[in-house]
Amino acid sequence: MVILQYTFQRSKKKGLKSGIRMEKLSKWIVKFRNVILVVAILLLIPSVYGYLKTDINYDLLSYLPASSESMKAQDILGDEFNLSSVDFLVLNNKTEHEAAKIKDQINKIDGVEKCIWRDDVMDITIPKEAIPDNIQKMLYSGDSTMMIVTFEEPTSSTRTMNAIAEIKKLSSEDCYLGGISAISEDTKDQTEHDTPIYAGIAVILCMVVLFLGLESTVAPIVFMLGMIFPIVYNFGTNVFLGQISYITKALAVVLQLAVTLDYSIFLLHRYVEEKKHLDNEEAMAKAIQATFTSITSSSVTTIAGFVALCVMQLTLGRDIGIVMAKGVVFGVLSTIFILPSLLMFFDKPIEKYTHKTIIHELKHQPLFVTKHYKKILIVFILVFIPFIYAQSHTTQYYDLISGMPEDFASIIGTNQLKDKFDMTTTHFVIVDDSLTTSQIQEMSNQIKDLDGIHNIISYEEFVGPGIPDSFKPSIVKEVCQSDDHKLLVVNSDYKSATTELNKQLDQMDKIIHKYDPNALIGGEGSMTRDLINTTNVDFAFVNVLSVALIFLIVALTFKSFALPVILVLTIEFAISINMGIPFFTKTTLPFIASMVIGTIQLGATVDYAILLTTRFREELEAGKDLKEAARIATKRSSISIMTSGFSFFAACIGVSFFAKMDLIKSLVVLLARGALISVISILFVLPSLLIFFHKFIEKTTKGWPKERKVEL
Repeated sequence: MVILQYTFQRSKKKGLKSGIRMEKLSKWIVKFRNVILVVAILLLIPSVYGYLKTDINYDLLSYLPASSESMKAQDILGDEFNLSSVDFLVLNNKTEHEAAKIKDQINKIDGVEKCIWRDDVMDITIPKEAIPDNIQKMLYSGDSTMMIVTFEEPTSSTRTMNAIAEIKKLSSEDCYLGGISAISEDTKDQTEHDTPIYAGIAVILCMVVLFLGLESTVAPIVFMLGMIFPIVYNFGTNVFLGQISYITKALAVVLQLAVTLDYSIFLLHRYVEEKKHLDNEEAMAKAIQATFTSITSSSVTTIAGFVALCVMQLTLGRDIGIVMAKGVVFGVLSTIFILPSLLMFFDKPIEKYTHKTIIHELKHQPLFVTKHYKKILIVFILVFIPFIYAQSHTTQYYDLISGMPEDFASIIGTNQLKDKFDMTTTHFVIVDDSLTTSQIQEMSNQIKDLDGIHNIISYEEFVGPGIPDSFKPSIVKEVCQSDDHKLLVVNSDYKSATTELNKQLDQMDKIIHKYDPNALIGGEGSMTRDLINTTNVDFAFVNVLSVALIFLIVALTFKSFALPVILVLTIEFAISINMGIPFFTKTTLPFIASMVIGTIQLGATVDYAILLTTRFREELEAGKDLKEAARIATKRSSISIMTSGFSFFAACIGVSFFAKMDLIKSLVVLLARGALISVISILFVLPSLLIFFHKFIEKTTKGWPKERKVEL
């Protein structure tokens, strides 16, 4: 819609009508600005309510497509076995009676389906040595014992989170709950604690940049007051999505500030300019009209970047994409409708309290670029080639546990499961109920022979001679059999997301499908394998789509073929450097980094390139020669580009110093670094490309001004 609106406004005939309508609207906004502000404040109330009612999803694996094998398995585990959410409680230095008491208390907690321990298979008065070896090794290790806790609802549901919190209270002394649900609960606590701090840091550092770039001391404060509205509206309307991911929650405020704050700067600068020859109300009406066109055309590329995320099979992309695209729209609407009232209300203090600025227009750099543009392009090529290679060879991790703080109780518990009980990864093999006992036993034996398999638990393992009379296999049958399926619990020595584990899963697939073509494997390892396969396709497609969308937008904006190539190439150069640096520093990135950086950096910073290119065209139309037009365009655009880019950098880099979770820390570092690299690329590379390829631009751009020859 925004693209259509923009191209509609570009046509002469309809553009005139649109301009008249916008003029009337801007005057109406100024006239009723106080009423609009009151309504805007009242709308914060339902928005806060919506925010409080929006659920947060802390399980990233749940965003896998429903058609994937692991998600089908998870559905069956939940519906038939009540195992959609399973954790393991490690108790250290507890007597049998103390452990039994803790187990009974856990069973009474709301949300707990069942807590399973040795007294479910054999009375604690009987020595544990009498328990079958498989179960004994699974439940005991030295002075430690382990309990299996299943929950009634999925991993990240509020009820499950609350149940885990209660379990932690009951077993806080040298007891640790490990597993995905426990990690999700720790993530929830950390995110709820950190998110307000992230927002506070981003606000403070953005204000610092604004103080450095704006003469008014009060304007940055007014801008932040204005930003409250779109941010709260955005979070409030998330209630219609049902839930959002914790990553979206943690980053939304920071990103919304970073990518929409410059709209406020556009409006203020135009308002100040118009006040020089008009009264305040007329000046604001003119400023709104002028700003509307510039920020809608500017925001469309940012929105396109976020929209590209929505087509991913991994629905986490849609989650981030919808929330952030919505945030940009609210940012535009708030700038047009709400900020004018605030600026006019605080008009006197904005003008009265001023200071010297540190961020100024560049003077020497534009002249340097126009003199040495060919050398800059040689450097551009020499740098681009190795960084394209580096970007494609930067390693990523998919193991969600490895990026978590080591002091998380859930991480300590998960590590103890690995170290003490050899439960590095647990697979849940689901087969049809029609398989006979002998078939299950034969299949189990083949799986046991695979490298890295520690042990297997199934009901069929405990049927027949050699099982003590005191052993009660009913609990095993209850866990491992449903009306339609049978379950085998397979413990692996390999970590999720490793080549060894994925190979092991492939080998298991071949074995189980010989006995049941519809057999499935669930659990963290299988879900992570599907995550790798899904994202490999998604990332390639999303990057191509985001480039295509932004290429199209720039092409429509300038009615050109050459300019979208040049502008997108400039930003892709910056992205390659940003994503290639980890290759040279031997840093492993979280899997989500490629998805977020490739689209957000392109969508958010190509605006700066459009700004400089537009000014370049204006200078050519004014009769300037090629190099002079490039010099003036770079000089005049530099302060806006630097202020916006530095704000983006500040909002993100501040969070990186505080974030404990590597997933969040890595993303904000990449976004911050990407903003700076894009600014440098646009101020040095883009003018050089515009000069060098100007003949190509003239031939492929409708209405592009011809180069004026300099007379000698």
